[in-house]
Amino acid sequence: MKSDSEFTSLSVTEDKFNNKWGFIISCIGSAVGMANIWMFPYRIGEFGGAAFLIPYLIFVLLLGFTGVIGEMAFGRAMQSGPLGAFRKAFSMAAAKKGYSEKAGARVGTAIGLLPVIGSLGIAIGYSVIIGWILKFLADSFTGNILNSEDPAVVFGSLSQNFGSIPWHLAGLIIVLVFMSFGISKGIEKVNRIMMPAFYILFFFLAVRVALLDGAAEGYTYLFQPDWSAMADPQTWVYAMGQAFFSLSIAGSGTVVYGSYLKSDVDVVSSAKYVAIFDTCAALLAGIVIIPAVFAFNMEPNSGPGLLFITIPAVIRSIPFGQIFAILFFIAVLFAGMTSLMNLLESPVEALQKWFGWSRRSCIILIGAVTAGIGIFVEGDLVSPWMDTISIYVIPLGAVLAGITMFWICGKTFARNAVQLGRKRTLGKWFEPMTKYVFCGVAVLVYILGIFFGGIG
Repeated sequence: MKSDSEFTSLSVTEDKFNNKWGFIISCIGSAVGMANIWMFPYRIGEFGGAAFLIPYLIFVLLLGFTGVIGEMAFGRAMQSGPLGAFRKAFSMAAAKKGYSEKAGARVGTAIGLLPVIGSLGIAIGYSVIIGWILKFLADSFTGNILNSEDPAVVFGSLSQNFGSIPWHLAGLIIVLVFMSFGISKGIEKVNRIMMPAFYILFFFLAVRVALLDGAAEGYTYLFQPDWSAMADPQTWVYAMGQAFFSLSIAGSGTVVYGSYLKSDVDVVSSAKYVAIFDTCAALLAGIVIIPAVFAFNMEPNSGPGLLFITIPAVIRSIPFGQIFAILFFIAVLFAGMTSLMNLLESPVEALQKWFGWSRRSCIILIGAVTAGIGIFVEGDLVSPWMDTISIYVIPLGAVLAGITMFWICGKTFARNAVQLGRKRTLGKWFEPMTKYVFCGVAVLVYILGIFFGGIG
């Protein structure tokens, strides 16, 4: 284990993202996930159609240019993922106030563990879902998805206790193998392939769905505005939650990716592209899934039931449904895997920094923990497990990261960290929007998430 001085002075591995676009695409990969695919389309229809997009886009803009840039810059400035970043931040703050740096470092370590644990906790549940996707993709190639049992029966068997162990472990191993090649040759390269493929595949599927009889009703459900919904506070609450979680603000994944970022990259510009492409992914998912559901007179819903019961039932009725199924589940698998890589990178990097172990040793240990706990989470526990982590831990990590970056680190730290690599000077908006608005919204997301039992 590293001593206090060794830990705080240890810089991140020289393995970094090759350039700005490798970083941006990887951040998009971390953001585009299940929240975009199985939740966003349902939320649009539930809360006023196109009217929901207005508060959603407002919060994407607000959070993208405060929280996302803050976490990117926090990781880069500290040259560390969340554990080291919080540790260094509190050590610096203690030194400025004349307190013990070691005491500050210990406080920072304790706080930094929370987002790392949150990231690992979500990864454990996410790896189970990746297994489900892999199984349905395999069934798409064999044709079983079209010819065998009712999708509800298949999914029911898969999602029971210990029901998907081989697929669960296979999906996790694939992700861990990708990660073992490092940042530029592993995470970046995989995202450079998977994320463009995701958009191309979903665009192709959107064109196919548009040709289905009855698809127009789905577009109406999605985009016909019910302006009265904007007067409902819940519309704004769920739009805020959807934007917050979709942008992957958690004080962990974006921080660790930021630590692999070179100093000449403009994080404000990077955050802009992440917000744009994340929103495009959500909209693409909506115009594929909902019109297809309406074309076959099925009820739109959210969560796993939409992906693994409703969509397979729709696919069985579509001409050339097997091709549709293969493309759909490949695209969904790519979105899930790129998100899982980001979730696992945070605890892997923390182990590397804390113990000085090799990357592959840390990946093996984190993989074993993820698999060992995940096997027992399969079935009845996966939903409450994911809900508990996403409601009580993930947003708290974001709150702590925001307070640390914009308050604890000092008056000029955040501005200088974000300004690094940027030619245009940040405006006067930066401090009030980050210190007060973003931190306030993050606290609100945490409180309202508990109150409503989840808002993202």
